[in-house]
Amino acid sequence: MTRRNSYAGLAKAVSRVCGRPQTFALAVGVILVWIVTGPIFGFSDTRQLVINTGTTIVTFLMVFLIQNTQNRDTQAIQIKLDELIRATKGAHNALLDLEELQDTSLEQFRKHYESLARSARQKLRDGGEDTDTSES
Repeated sequence: MTRRNSYAGLAKAVSRVCGRPQTFALAVGVILVWIVTGPIFGFSDTRQLVINTGTTIVTFLMVFLIQNTQNRDTQAIQIKLDELIRATKGAHNALLDLEELQDTSLEQFRKHYESLARSARQKLRDGGEDTDTSES
């Protein structure tokens, strides 16, 4: 197994575990233990440093794991949307893979579809329908 696949597998497994109610309960438990130990250890700077360091490290690592999960989910959604566009009669195949275009090209597509939406809303106000695929 490659490093990339190992990381993806690890990220997937950690995401599953971290999303469980038991993991949230464990985190709440750690906070409660930290609160209870305050008076026991005299609210020491070392105790504060331990919790701050621990939460910083966990947060830092979770950012990367969450980003990996979001990237994977986004890629899957994009593929599914691309398949729906490809399989829909009358759909514009030029819309496939839009996320890979430059910002200027995306802006052109956005303006085009905003114009179509304005026209469709005007048709509705005039008593027409907006369910056709004509772009005249």
